[in-house]
Amino acid sequence: MTDTPTAVDVAIVGAGIAGLACARDLAAAGLRVLLLEKSRGVGGRCATRRMLGQPVDIGLSYYHGDDDELLAALADTPATARPGWPDVVAGPGPPCHPAAFRPGQRRLAFAEGVNAFPRHLARGLDCRFGARVTRIHPRHGGAELTIEDGAPVVARDIVLTMPPTQAGDILPNEEGRSLRAVHHLLEHVTVHPCITVVLGYSPAGPAPPFDVLYPEPASAVQLVAHDSAKRADPEHRVLVVQARAGWSREHLEHPPEAWQQHLTAEAARLVGAWVAAPAWSTVQRWRFAKVELGAEIGAPMLFGLPGGGRLGLASEAFALEAGVQAAYRAGRNLARRMLADHALAG
Repeated sequence: MTDTPTAVDVAIVGAGIAGLACARDLAAAGLRVLLLEKSRGVGGRCATRRMLGQPVDIGLSYYHGDDDELLAALADTPATARPGWPDVVAGPGPPCHPAAFRPGQRRLAFAEGVNAFPRHLARGLDCRFGARVTRIHPRHGGAELTIEDGAPVVARDIVLTMPPTQAGDILPNEEGRSLRAVHHLLEHVTVHPCITVVLGYSPAGPAPPFDVLYPEPASAVQLVAHDSAKRADPEHRVLVVQARAGWSREHLEHPPEAWQQHLTAEAARLVGAWVAAPAWSTVQRWRFAKVELGAEIGAPMLFGLPGGGRLGLASEAFALEAGVQAAYRAGRNLARRMLADHALAG
């Protein structure tokens, strides 16, 4: 493997919705943009995994929004849309995102899985997967990014779109007042974890009378999604059970078997005794799942680096109300600001 750095105009760390939206606009303006993603694919929590041949959404359950640009991008996605999904919503609890059922909000899912949208956004972009950035080193004219088990990347501008805690881990804290200010800013954002259990059953068995269930707030379960209700001719009945933030934080380092046992039993209490005996199951731990509402920064940020170049911050934490719509807006708004500054600089 060569140690010769890759040189680009903009290096974007994180290929979630914010990073993809930002990259698309910058690349469309003619800049050389490289997305660096530590995972094997795009999307972040807009994640779909094939289980026994069937797509299962293991993070986000559906999209919602009232932003015309986001809705247009979703409509352009080459996948089978399920407009209005979830159609049947049960339970007395609040939704994961309070805006989801407000008047004017449009909701939809994709039969192929929610990951169809970030895959659409990523088309034509230069993405490097399995690229874990471990450190950012400001240098003359920009910065160099150290990549674990990979060649470094040199860029004039750096954009960080991962959760604030992870962004702070790779930023130096001794390179001048501007970067120290970034650290202080990131420390004010709280991102909650989420433990998720996926439960699979025979399609010949009982079916839940809902698309999504939001249990009473006292339950450890935040949401039960009837995931297979989104699919075309599903071969398995699939429930996705997401735990509340407080329960997830308390049990984050417990054995996965304990998560599965407790959340399956709680889902059976909520839905029916048949849920206690899945044919198959799996678990997913999201350490950084949801920005605490009210803790958002509110707008993407752009800072000067000590040696020149710029550092941009854009994620769902950098727009009001968090969520996918916030991430999409933050990414595009940061790109617009960067392009405007670039035009003014001549």
